Amino acid sequence: MTTPFDFAQKVAVIAGGTGGLGTALRSELEARGCVVVTIARAQTGLSSHISADLRSPEAATEAIADVVARHGAVDIVINAMGVVAFGPINTTSVDTIEELFLTNTFGHIFLMQAALQNMKTGSVLVGISGVIAEQNLPGMSAYGASKAATRSFNEALGREACRSGVRVIDARPPHTETGLATRAIAGTPPKFPTGLDPVQVARRIVQAIADGETDLPSGAFLP
Repeated sequence: MTTPFDFAQKVAVIAGGTGGLGTALRSELEARGCVVVTIARAQTGLSSHISADLRSPEAATEAIADVVARHGAVDIVINAMGVVAFGPINTTSVDTIEELFLTNTFGHIFLMQAALQNMKTGSVLVGISGVIAEQNLPGMSAYGASKAATRSFNEALGREACRSGVRVIDARPPHTETGLATRAIAGTPPKFPTGLDPVQVARRIVQAIADGETDLPSGAFLP
């Protein structure tokens, strides 16, 4: 029987922690007793926030080192950062494709690499690849590919991290009302059906941490 995860006074890091899902995750973790540090490119003025561009491996390393210096540990790392673009691939610029992979794939890898080097047995890494990683869609091919690469990375990371007693969760929630589509770096979003509430998604991810889960397919977020 799996021992329930003890959140009390655990140090949690949320990349993209100022976004719609990141904010909901922060609230859920704080409610369970975690000390939460957010990381994003934006400044917030909060002492519990680190402004960093995780597309740089050096920035990811420095951000995690900063958390350890402040709090003495890193117990949970959740990557909720991401960018999206829309449009057929034949009109998608090279700059857009590069930005999708830099943020969604490379930034994720850099963060997980830096975090794993500072985590002890019982810690948890969470990557949010999303439903698009299960089935890519026309008009979102480059975005979907960047997320599918993240899912593939998480699969292998889980096998490597377990040698150190660190658990990896790949979460693939369906479309969620985070506002990301309205901030696309290129193209115009299609008309999506109403998505899930970020609070609902955040609660499910945190519950997966609590229950010892390692894989959260899109169906795991539905009633």
